[in-house]
Amino acid sequence: MAGEIPSSELLKFTHKDTSLIDRRSFLFAAITAPALAAGKSFDYGRIAVLTDEVAKSPADAISFARQYNLNWVELRSVPGGKGSYSSLDEPELRQTAAALKAAGLRVSFLNTGLLKFQLPGTERVNPRQESPAQSAARLAAEQTRFDRRIDDLKLAIRSAHIFEVDKIRVFAFSRALHPASTYQRVATIIGEMAEVARKEGIHLLLENEESCNVATTSEAVELLKLLPPSVGLNWDPGNTLEFDEKPFPEGYRLLPKDRLMNVQIKARNLLPQYNQPIDWTGIFSALAADGYTGKVGLETHIFDGSLIEAAHKCLVEIRRILNVT
Repeated sequence: MAGEIPSSELLKFTHKDTSLIDRRSFLFAAITAPALAAGKSFDYGRIAVLTDEVAKSPADAISFARQYNLNWVELRSVPGGKGSYSSLDEPELRQTAAALKAAGLRVSFLNTGLLKFQLPGTERVNPRQESPAQSAARLAAEQTRFDRRIDDLKLAIRSAHIFEVDKIRVFAFSRALHPASTYQRVATIIGEMAEVARKEGIHLLLENEESCNVATTSEAVELLKLLPPSVGLNWDPGNTLEFDEKPFPEGYRLLPKDRLMNVQIKARNLLPQYNQPIDWTGIFSALAADGYTGKVGLETHIFDGSLIEAAHKCLVEIRRILNVT
């Protein structure tokens, strides 16, 4: 079990905002009953944070993780930078890997943007307002990304090896007018990429993302049926709300538990002030009861200028839920 954070450190991020201890907080806590004491507890040592969602520099991300006694981080973009960890130059990757190792941190998941663009030949569900010239330029750029997908995957695999992580995120392309009609083609494409990854000891994890062809848990289940068993799921229950899917318990019941390899959590579904609650107490309890062995990563995802503050509040709340003292 992770060590204790001094109460003065925790109070630093709760005292300024009494909304965390006001009536809404108590109502939110009631929504997330029953208590974890009723069953097995999820191990706090398997909580991770997406570094560019908790800090503005790599050093600050390490400090954040240390403050909350975390063992794991997820990587996507360099905090405060413009580059992605899936495509950085090798010397920079090795420097980051060494810094994380020196801090006692391991990487649980490499978040990439693989296949997060329009699948050539499909019609977008929300067409963009653009001139013919803009449309032609965009389609050409997306065709280029499609054509280099294996090369981009190999770059991500190189990064994964350097960080000693065996899970890489992939999407199901931007949401088409009829998403299910793309599934067989998408499955063939991801299947080819999965074989490349499998030979390198890497799992591709399909993420359900609201702007993509797989947005809900039920859609993820359908596409996974067409994919090889080496492809897992990165489940983000917050991404299903736009499609009127209740993430827990209904969505959770649909999950193929043997394909669930990573879970992500957002501030707006955890903190009461955003009024988009998800029963994370229930989810943590169910994950523990079902023998889930993966990690749960915080992707704070707040865009009002309070990203870092919200990240701190999220860790305080996660520790409360998991009864970490």
